[in-house]
Amino acid sequence: MIKLALFLHVIAGTVALLAGIVAMSSRKGAGAHRVAGTVFFISMLVMAVFADYLAVAIPEQIPNLFIGTFTIYLVATAWLTVRRKGPVGIAEKIALLVILCLCVPFAILSFQLATGLEPAFKSATPLEGPVRVAIYSFTFLVTMAAIGDIRLVRAGGITGVRRIGRHLWRMCLGLALAAGSAFTNGLPRLLPKTVHLPLIRLFIPQLSVLVLLIFWMIRVRFTGWYKDFAPN
Repeated sequence: MIKLALFLHVIAGTVALLAGIVAMSSRKGAGAHRVAGTVFFISMLVMAVFADYLAVAIPEQIPNLFIGTFTIYLVATAWLTVRRKGPVGIAEKIALLVILCLCVPFAILSFQLATGLEPAFKSATPLEGPVRVAIYSFTFLVTMAAIGDIRLVRAGGITGVRRIGRHLWRMCLGLALAAGSAFTNGLPRLLPKTVHLPLIRLFIPQLSVLVLLIFWMIRVRFTGWYKDFAPN
């Protein structure tokens, strides 16, 4: 079962990367963008669900359970943002509950790492260097997502720039996580032991996605481009 889950996880992640590239490079709101976005959404869910299963089935992988669940949350809320119209419903309130629950383990782990305490969650990968920075980054992102959901529920809904921005940053961050999983985690395991790539090169794909995210957020925020997007 573990081998099958790993195989499906990799296949779904590969499809998600390809669909994400198409969605980001096609005209926003066009048919190609919508189809690619739907494929990306479904394949990301499949990838993250199997990631959660592997995190539970394989010893000392629990931190990956939180990251996989955060990925599901990101793409689900991004998809809901452009698919649902009208006031906040039960789906948005469930999403808020999920992200608040995720804040707890990330906050605990970050506090323990920052203070030198023994981590409550065991990890086969040492929580040092880039991994520690990643944990701090996830804690920050989870907190920002929770604040965004609290504001959404209190306001009863969002429109215009905020709606498109919410969709963009969550989808793009999901794509960045998929790229990170593929190139900084999966690729080094496939390469021969004699091949050593500089660490910065492995981060180029996900950093490229984050740069594009910044570009789109600036464009949406300051150009009024979102008025032509008008998602249904």
